[in-house]
Amino acid sequence: MTNTKFNLNVKKLGSVLAICLMIGLALLAAGCSEKGNETAGGTETPTATETSEFSEPVKIGYVLWDGEIASTNVMQQVLKKAGYKNVEITAVDAGPLYQELADGQFDFTTSAWLPYTHKHYWEVYGDKLDSVQTNLEGCKIGLVVPSYVPINSIEELNSEKDKFGGKIIGIEPGAGIMQASETAISDYGLEMELVPGSSAAMTASLKKALDSKEWIVVTLWSPHWAFNRWDLKYLDDPKGSYGDADHVETVARLGLKEEKPNLYGILTRFKWTHDDIQTVMMDIENGTAPETAAAKWVENNPQKVNEWIGKE
Repeated sequence: MTNTKFNLNVKKLGSVLAICLMIGLALLAAGCSEKGNETAGGTETPTATETSEFSEPVKIGYVLWDGEIASTNVMQQVLKKAGYKNVEITAVDAGPLYQELADGQFDFTTSAWLPYTHKHYWEVYGDKLDSVQTNLEGCKIGLVVPSYVPINSIEELNSEKDKFGGKIIGIEPGAGIMQASETAISDYGLEMELVPGSSAAMTASLKKALDSKEWIVVTLWSPHWAFNRWDLKYLDDPKGSYGDADHVETVARLGLKEEKPNLYGILTRFKWTHDDIQTVMMDIENGTAPETAAAKWVENNPQKVNEWIGKE
C-alpha cells in the first residue's frame, strides 16, 4: 500500500514538473523572439521582407556622360553603405536606357535629363515610368567654343564655318543633345556637319584644339569637368533650339516603390549640387577610377550620405 501511494505521488510530481518545463520553454522562446527583433542598442532589426530587399540585386542603368558616370557610381557606393549586397550598374545609350526601364530590366536611373534633352524618350516611355525625384538642378546643354573664339551666337557659325572645318563635334548618336543639335542645324540653317562620336572623343578633340589655339565647336553640357579645366563659353541660342536649362531626375520602373520600399525612400532623398558632382568628375578626369572617386566622395560627405540613407 505504501509503495502504491509513493508511485502515485511520483507520477503526479513528474506531471507537474513536465508542465512547468513546458511553460518555461514557452516563456524562453517568447523572450528570445522579442530580443531577436532588437539589436544590442535596442533598435529593431530589419523584418524578413526588408532583409530580402537588401539581398536582392539592385540594377541601375545610366548613360555615359561624365556627370552620370559620377552620380551612378556614387549611388552604387551609397547603396552598398546602406546594406545592399549586390548593386549592378550598366551603361547604355539613352534609347535603350528608357526602354529597359520601362521593361523592368533596370530598377532605376539617376540619368534622366528633362524636360528637354530626353524629351523624345519621355514622350515614348514616360507613361511606363515613375518620376521619383529631381536630383540635380540647373543643367544646361548647347554648343560650346573656347573663349578665345570671337563669335558669341549660333547665328554667327555659318559666317565662320571654314575656321571650324565645317564641323560640329558631337558625342554618341543616340544622345538627346545630338537630337537637339540636329534641330539647331535646321533652325539656323547651318551649313555644317554634326560629327557623331563619344563623350571621350569629343573632349579629346576639344583638348587638342585648345592646346593649339584652333577654332572648334562642340556639343557640351553643364555640369561638366571641362568648364573647370578650360576657359569655355556657350554660344547664345536665340531660337531656343536647346531649350531652357534641364534638371536631372531619378526615374524608376513601375512597381519599385512597392517591391523595394527602403530603396525607393533613398531615391526620394537623393539630391546634390553642382559642386558635389564636379568634385567626383574632376577626380575621375584626373585618373581616379570612377568607383574609387565615388567611394572617396561618400567617405568625405557622411552627413549628406546619411540623410539619403535615412539615418538620423
